Amino acid sequence: MDYDIFNGDADGICALHQLRLAEPRPDAELVTGVKRDIKLLSRLEGVSSSRLTVFDISMQSNLPHLENLLAADNSITYIDHHFSGDIPENDNLTSHIDPNPAVCTSLIVSKLLEHRYGLWAVAGAYGDNLHDSASQLGHQLELDNEQLDQLRRLGELLNYNGYGADLDDLHFHPADLYRSVHSFTSPFDFIDTSQDLAKLSRGYDNDMERAMAVTSLDTQGPHRVYRFPNESWARRVAGVYSNLRAREKQSLAHALIGENSDGSLRISVRAPLNDRKNADTLCLEFPSGGGRAAAAGINNLPLEMEGQFINRFQESFPNPTDIEP
Repeated sequence: MDYDIFNGDADGICALHQLRLAEPRPDAELVTGVKRDIKLLSRLEGVSSSRLTVFDISMQSNLPHLENLLAADNSITYIDHHFSGDIPENDNLTSHIDPNPAVCTSLIVSKLLEHRYGLWAVAGAYGDNLHDSASQLGHQLELDNEQLDQLRRLGELLNYNGYGADLDDLHFHPADLYRSVHSFTSPFDFIDTSQDLAKLSRGYDNDMERAMAVTSLDTQGPHRVYRFPNESWARRVAGVYSNLRAREKQSLAHALIGENSDGSLRISVRAPLNDRKNADTLCLEFPSGGGRAAAAGINNLPLEMEGQFINRFQESFPNPTDIEP
């Protein structure tokens, strides 16, 4: 039995799509969820003697389940760009891990395939807010500015679909969106003809219109903090909104605080784009926090810790005048 386990965002979808164009496994069972549902290996309890390919979820967060699956004689290929911790030494594990903040899983897969389907990696990198890396590969593939803009929009739309408290917030289940994407070898054909992408585009534009009306909180410190209500549109647009604000002022860190239905807070953090570090260490200080150096989050912050988080957020990043351009 084959299993493809992937993050439900643009990077996870585009990484899986590239590899399955090169190495088809049409009968593989898809295991995915909303972007923040990262402990996906926990769903595979009891699986044995199977082939598993894992994309764009932290090995460190899944380590106990990974070790159990290896002990059950599963052959596992693990491709990711998050901090992994200590990688198990096991003949059944092949890992391609690169935590460089300028790299995403789609770019790792593209390199493994010698950029055979690199157009999808460009879209995945744009979706992961790695605009410089995406543009660099795009120029290597001889794309013009109009084509780059099309792939940027595609990546942002695929990423937009992955955000939500649960699957009900999303326009498409990520597995269904992957299947829609996987019908196309060329991303430009997908852009030109997909009705699913057209639906995403309409939803994105409507949600972003609401989001852009939100102003930053008045906090002590130079870095920007925003707060969104407990509404589906706010959860859907959280990632792309955070990425957009980060690109606006690249010397600043950004935090987006959203409300969960249980009264806790959901937080997205973006480190300054010209100094991509400390987002993960900040979020790991708080319950349910995690991520990578450039972008991290907290799933369920107790409401009474909001002020503590904002103070630590401002303290965790250099003042803009101290960041080299």
